[in-house]
Amino acid sequence: MSTPDQPMVRIRSVRKRFGSLEVLKGIDLDVPAGEVVCVVGPSGSGKSTLLRCVNRLESIDSGRIWVNGELMGYAERDGRLHALRPHELSRQRRGIGMVFQRFHLFPHRTAIENVMEGPVTVLGTSAAQARRQAQELLDRVGLADRGHHYPAQLSGGQQQRVAIARSLAMRPSLMLFDEPTSALDPELVQEVLAVMRDLAATGMTMMVVTHEMNFAREVGDQLVFMDDGVIVERGDPREVLAAPRHERLRAFLGQVQ
Repeated sequence: MSTPDQPMVRIRSVRKRFGSLEVLKGIDLDVPAGEVVCVVGPSGSGKSTLLRCVNRLESIDSGRIWVNGELMGYAERDGRLHALRPHELSRQRRGIGMVFQRFHLFPHRTAIENVMEGPVTVLGTSAAQARRQAQELLDRVGLADRGHHYPAQLSGGQQQRVAIARSLAMRPSLMLFDEPTSALDPELVQEVLAVMRDLAATGMTMMVVTHEMNFAREVGDQLVFMDDGVIVERGDPREVLAAPRHERLRAFLGQVQ
């Protein structure tokens, strides 16, 4: 379990390579429980890969990642690491919700059925209980009257809010957001960010890859700027954005703001 002395996410010396391209070059990062860490940087800097390594959608080449005090992807016995079996890895992932750029909803199921799916099939929740919980979560994300709509009948912003509700249905201790508004039309961005603001206000631990600097400034507890596979600068978002120390960050902010 996470404690004041042990962050919810602890990343140490993490490296990741795709073929000859090293995408992460020794990342060290702590995410305290209850905090929102916003990860920003240019395309190809390693932001999304880092997020995918946290919940083991990508394996790492070296280093270690702990979530809620548990070493992700491995068990350590007699000083040696042993890769977890698929069902053991699935158990670890249950406590981590992830929201992607694209919504990945089941097109042949309604909004409420999409939210019910995980609790019923993974957690063994009864259909009746899962439906009640799904309706409460749809209400929470402002979609109480859209439960019987199929994804094709919903706007992009509504689909992304269903995706958030679906992740919350698994009662995660950590939420990962991989540029959740980048695929949305500009007028729909704010409705998704509003749900994320409300979620942060409840004390949910969040790692957010984003280009929404106002969100990072208003909601973030820590801003992490990545470039070329390394963390270049980090700190309080308001301070970092007001007075960036590194030229690479200043150039990036000049492009996105």
